[in-house]
Amino acid sequence: MHSLFTLMQRDLRLAWRRRGESYQNLLFFAMVVVLFPIAMGGSEAKLAQIAPGVLWIAALLAALMSMPVLFKDDLEDGTIEQWILSRHSLIGFVWARLLAHWLLTAVPLLLMAPFFALALHLPQASLETLLLSLLLGTPALIFIGGIGSALTSGLQKNSLLLPLLMLPFYLPILIFGASAVQVAAEGWSAAGQLYLLAALLVLSLVLAPFAIAAALRLGATQ
Repeated sequence: MHSLFTLMQRDLRLAWRRRGESYQNLLFFAMVVVLFPIAMGGSEAKLAQIAPGVLWIAALLAALMSMPVLFKDDLEDGTIEQWILSRHSLIGFVWARLLAHWLLTAVPLLLMAPFFALALHLPQASLETLLLSLLLGTPALIFIGGIGSALTSGLQKNSLLLPLLMLPFYLPILIFGASAVQVAAEGWSAAGQLYLLAALLVLSLVLAPFAIAAALRLGATQ
């Protein structure tokens, strides 16, 4: 546990020194949210109708944009190999890296999402559901995306392969997340969709680190 927190602190310090890169996801999220209304027109009713899908698509694309290089540098500089040879658990390394990545990329989106939702005329009554769905869904996106990142980190050109691999696994999270916000905006209970998101989150938290560790071991031995 001490090693996990130490590694997280290291990743957060490095990200702070290169904080311009950390803002790219938030900027990309903002650009997607702003461009959709321009393309669809300025009708408040239409914007409110498409807002849940727009916000979730923007969150998914922002998560995809940051995943390809998650483990690539560690494989190239030998960090993964040294971690495998050390007495520390590789799964602990994976947990620390993914949690730090979530804090750096998803938390700013969570903080800004209500403002973008109001700009899209999403009803205020559904903001709580939006935040809860993103809180449940974004860790699942990152942990599942970590599997694809680990599998493709050893490739020279993986920019298109990762989205193709991960998109089928991302679709249930996108569907349930957007549906939860939509039904909440219409005045219905979103408990069913949120429970399904929570189930997907638990599965990803439990299973993904083992799959990522196995993929990293395979990549380090090649």
